[in-house]
Amino acid sequence: MENKKSKNNINDIHEAQREYLRNERFDIVKIILFLFPLLLFSTPLLWSRYQKVLAYKSINTDNKLLGHLPYEEISNNNLVEIQPNILVHKDMYASLLKMKSDAEDDGVFLTFLSGYRSFKLQEEIFYSLKAARNQIAIERAKVSAPPGYSEHSTGFAIDIGDAQSRNTDFEVEFENTRAFNWLKRNAAKYHFRLSFDKTHKYVDYEPWHWRYEGSIDSLKIFEQANREINFF
Repeated sequence: MENKKSKNNINDIHEAQREYLRNERFDIVKIILFLFPLLLFSTPLLWSRYQKVLAYKSINTDNKLLGHLPYEEISNNNLVEIQPNILVHKDMYASLLKMKSDAEDDGVFLTFLSGYRSFKLQEEIFYSLKAARNQIAIERAKVSAPPGYSEHSTGFAIDIGDAQSRNTDFEVEFENTRAFNWLKRNAAKYHFRLSFDKTHKYVDYEPWHWRYEGSIDSLKIFEQANREINFF
C-alpha cells in the first residue's frame, strides 16, 4: 500500500509539472504575438534613427566655429575676374556668365556684388564690422563668417543683386526683387543653390548668397554643408 501511494504521489507531481509548462509556453506565445507587430514596424524607424545618430556624430567632428564649416583658401591660379574687382573660381565662370545672360533675355538684370575673398579680407570684414557694430562674435557670425570659415574663400560663392533695385543689395528685401524670383526658378539649371535659407540654424537668411555646385571639386567642398541641410 505504501509503495502504491508513493507511486501515485509521484504521478501527481509529474502531471502538475507538465501543466505548468503548458501554461508557460502559452504565455510566451502571447508575448511574442503581441511584440511581433511592434518589432515589425519599429525596426526600420530604429535603424533610420541609428543612421542619423551616426551622421550627427560625423557632423560634430568637423571643427565648426560659431556654426560655420571650415574652408580652404583657393589658389590665385584658379581665379578669374568676372566683373571689375570681383574674382570667382574659373570652374564656375562660364556658368555664371551664362546665367546672367539668360536672365537678361528674360528682362532680369543680375549684378555681382562679391565673389572670392581672401582670409585676410574676411578677417577685416569680420572683426572690423564686429567692433563697429559693438557685436560679440556669435552675433557677428550670424551675418558674416570668421576667417577660414567662409564659402567665399573657395571662389565658388557669389553674392548677387538686382541691377534695377540696388537699394536691396545685401538686404533681406532682395527676396522681393525680380532678380531673386528669377534665381529661385532658374539658378539650379546653372548649378547654383542658395547657401543660407530661412531654415538655417546658425546663419541669418541671405537671399543674395549663392554657391556653385557644378564641378567635382565644388561638390567635394560643399559635401558636408549639403549633408547638414538634409539631416533630420
